This record gives sequence, C-alpha cells and structure tokens, in this order.
Amino acid sequence: MRPGDLFAAHFLDHTAPGASAQIAEQLREDGLVTLDQLATRNDVLAFSSRIMTMSAHRDSDSDGLTTIRCIPRHAGRPGYAGLGNGELAPHTERSGLPHPPRLMLLVCSQPAESGGECLLSDGRRVHADLLEHRAGEAADVLAQPRTAYFGAGDGHPTQVFTPHLDGRVSIRLRLDALARWSPLVLPHLSELQAAALRHQRPVRLVPGQAYLLDNERWLHARTGFDGDRVHLRGLGDPRFALPRGFMPAPPASRPTTRPEVLSWA
Repeated sequence: MRPGDLFAAHFLDHTAPGASAQIAEQLREDGLVTLDQLATRNDVLAFSSRIMTMSAHRDSDSDGLTTIRCIPRHAGRPGYAGLGNGELAPHTERSGLPHPPRLMLLVCSQPAESGGECLLSDGRRVHADLLEHRAGEAADVLAQPRTAYFGAGDGHPTQVFTPHLDGRVSIRLRLDALARWSPLVLPHLSELQAAALRHQRPVRLVPGQAYLLDNERWLHARTGFDGDRVHLRGLGDPRFALPRGFMPAPPASRPTTRPEVLSWA
C-alpha cells in the first residue's frame, strides 16, 4: 500500500478487538472503509453478516453474495454492464429501487490480467464542486424532485441530490441507458459527469482486499479489463445507526479552482 492512497487512508483491521464499532464510526464520518483478510467466500459472508442485513439481488447467488465477472451472454444488455468487461461510469448501486441498499461491500477474489481498476468518487466532494460553480445552479437543479428516472419499467422517479430535514444530503446516480432525465436537468449533465470524474480516485485491490461504502455517499466505477476478473459483492443495510448521506462541505473547504475537465468516454 502506497502512502496517501485511498486504500491506506481508510483501512481498518476488521479482526481487531472493537473493530465493528470502529467500522460503524468510520462509515458515519467518511462513508468508506477498506479491509483485507477476506480470502474466502466464507470470510466474506461472515464479515457481511456481522456488518449488515444482506439483501438479495437479481444476480446474487443463494448465499446472498453476487459473483462479479464477465459473462459474455450479458454483453450489451442494459443494466448488465457490471457482468461485462467494459468500463462502468460512476453510479449508485441499485439506483432504480425506491430505497437502495445503504452499504456495498466489494471484495477482490481475482484481479484482471489488465485493467479492471475500481474508481470511487466521494459524493460530498462532487456536491461541493457543483455548489462552487455558477452559484450552485447545477446542484440546485439536480436536487429538484422527480427530475430523474432510474431503471427499466419497474424503476423509480427520483433526483440526483436528496436533501434531508437534518441538513444532510444523499446522492443517487446512474449514467447508462436506464437513466432518463427531465429537460430541466439535461443542461447540467455534463457538469455533473465532469465533477464525478474529477473526484474519482482509484482503489487498487489484490485478492482478499475489499472496500465497504455508504451507497448514499460514494459513487463507484470501474475501468474496462481483460482476463478473468472475479469479485464478490454484498449489499444490505447496516446493523447500526447510520445517518443519511453526508453533511455538505462548508464553503471554506469547497474547491476554489476549476481543474481541467476530463473527457467523458
């Protein structure tokens, strides 16, 4: 682990005494925990059941975990990009549900021969970035109710940013063929995409390493890859109190410069 990287900065030893309480506190504070020593499927199941009440997924196996690998028959099917080998844009897991799972655990079982790097964007930073641009116009519009529809026919009308009564904000996003947008939002999509990419940071996982994130705060993505990349994913709701989303960054800590906009591939 290189000093300063995202994995090292958020790492906790889940086998240490009191680790469950530390994990809960770090998720409340930062929304992200990185882990190791999850070498087998049983290790992953034991940790998952300690931290969350797992929820089934369309693609999950009988034990509740989903094996993420390239399955050629799903190539090009809307909503199945995670089971291909192409890149994934920043997104919220299960964004088309009325209540997406709060937690997502992703564990590396076998890395790709090349590519397949995990990319994470802190929604708090994305939100702060948009607030600083053009007097926050994009952030305001993206918080308007029912300005997005995520999912197929059984999807859900929603918005990118959802403010809560306690001042916190949740983020929900997808940018694939199953995202539809109000005309109010369309002029701001390029700003949103650019901000999500600007704040992407890589998480380089080797077998047995993982990240656990708050699905209302962090967006996750992936580069395209070659080879038999295998990861295990667990989804569910925490077995501890976890406030919704994030507290918006105060003005003093928001970005003051506009980095070069990355192209959207």
